[in-house]
Amino acid sequence: MTQIIVLPHVELCPAGAVIEAPVGQSICDALLEHDIEIEHACEKSCACTTCHVVIREGFNSLEAAEELEEDLLDKAWGLEPASRLSCQALVGTTPLVIEIPKYTINMAKEGHSKK
Repeated sequence: MTQIIVLPHVELCPAGAVIEAPVGQSICDALLEHDIEIEHACEKSCACTTCHVVIREGFNSLEAAEELEEDLLDKAWGLEPASRLSCQALVGTTPLVIEIPKYTINMAKEGHSKK
């Protein structure tokens, strides 16, 4: 099992969290299994950007993103060099620190406002 530290997110995980995930599991599935309800509008099929996360530590330990993921990431709100789609990024043996961005394209389109 690999440790994932989730930085605080005002709605999804206000206090932050420390979770464990098996090697080979997607970050998205690990979050969902631990009741961190990250959006995944395309049902984890790499067709949207709602599960976008920023890998604050451990980014280089992940397998490289495939071209489709890279193309989609270009459309993600708050894109950073260490951004990944959590449905595509698989947990390895290196601990990770992740941040869930404050907004997603889906929330912006629906007119939600977060503080």
